[in-house]
Amino acid sequence: MTDLIVRKLRFAFAESPVPFCWNEANPAFSAMANAVSILAVGFEKMIGAMISEAMPQITDPAVAEEADAFTRQEGQHSMVHRQHVKALIRQYPGLKETLDAVVASFDEMTANTPLKYRLAYTADLEATFTPAFKLMLDHDATLFAPGDDRVASMFLWHFVEEVEHRSSALIIYDSVVGDPWYRMRMAPSIFKHVMRMILVASEGFNKHVPLEDRKVDALSTFRIRRRKKALMQRIPFLNVPYDGPFANAFAGLPLRDQYAALKGVVRSQIPGHDPKHEPLPALAQVWFDRYDAGYDVTRWYTADTTRDTAHV
Repeated sequence: MTDLIVRKLRFAFAESPVPFCWNEANPAFSAMANAVSILAVGFEKMIGAMISEAMPQITDPAVAEEADAFTRQEGQHSMVHRQHVKALIRQYPGLKETLDAVVASFDEMTANTPLKYRLAYTADLEATFTPAFKLMLDHDATLFAPGDDRVASMFLWHFVEEVEHRSSALIIYDSVVGDPWYRMRMAPSIFKHVMRMILVASEGFNKHVPLEDRKVDALSTFRIRRRKKALMQRIPFLNVPYDGPFANAFAGLPLRDQYAALKGVVRSQIPGHDPKHEPLPALAQVWFDRYDAGYDVTRWYTADTTRDTAHV
C-alpha cells in the first residue's frame, strides 16, 4: 500500500500581484524557480497522460496504487504551478507565449515518442530531484525565507512532495520497461530537452519581463551561455542586447553542499540506483510533521508557529 498523500493546497496567488522577483535578495534564484514553475506545467501534464497510457501494462496492484497516487500528487503540482504562472501572465501577458511553447514541446513528446521513453524521461528527471532539492531545502533560510511567502511556500510544498515520492517514477518504469540500461542511454537526450525548456522559459523572461522587475539576466542559470553572451556584448557590431547583470543563484551556498548535490545527481542516473537510499533534507520531515499537526503550510514563514511548537 502506498504511503503517498495527495494534499490539496491553495496559495492565494489571486489575492494580490505575485512579484516576478519573489526573493529580492536573490533575483537569480527567483528567475530560475519561475522557470521551474513553467517547466512543471508541461512536464506534469505529460505525466498524467503517460500514467493513463501505462496503467493497462501494470499488473502489480501495489505498483498500480503507487502510480495512481503519484500522478494525483503531480496533478496537484501542475494545477498550482499553473496558477502561479497565470499570476505572472496577468502582469506580463507575453509570458503566455513562453508557457505555450513549453507545454507544446511536452505535448509533442506525448504524441510522438514511445511510452518507454517518457517513462525513462520521468524516472531520470525525478531521480535527480532528491539531491537537487536537498541542496535547496537545506538552505531554505537563504533561498526561500526572504521571499514572498506564497511563492516560497509553494516551492517548499512541491519539493518536499518530490522527496516523498522520490522512488515512484522508477518503480513504475521498472514495472513497465524494466531496462535500466535504456534509461541511462536516454539520459543525454532527456536532460538536453529539460535544459532546452529552462532556456525557453529564461529567454521568455528576458523578452517579456522588464529588467527593473527581474533585476538580472534570466540566462544567469546557464553558465556557458552567460559567458558567451557577455563576450559577445563586448563586440559592438553584434548588437547583442543587454538584459541585465549575471548572477549565481547559489553563490552564497557552501561549495561542499553544491558538490554533494552534483554527485547525487550524477549517481541518480546509474543503473541500480534507487532514490530511496538518498540522504534526505531535514526540512522535509519538519514539513510533514507540521502538515500533520494542522499548521498552515501555505504560509510557511508567516503562519502562527505557536500551534506547532512541538515540531519547530
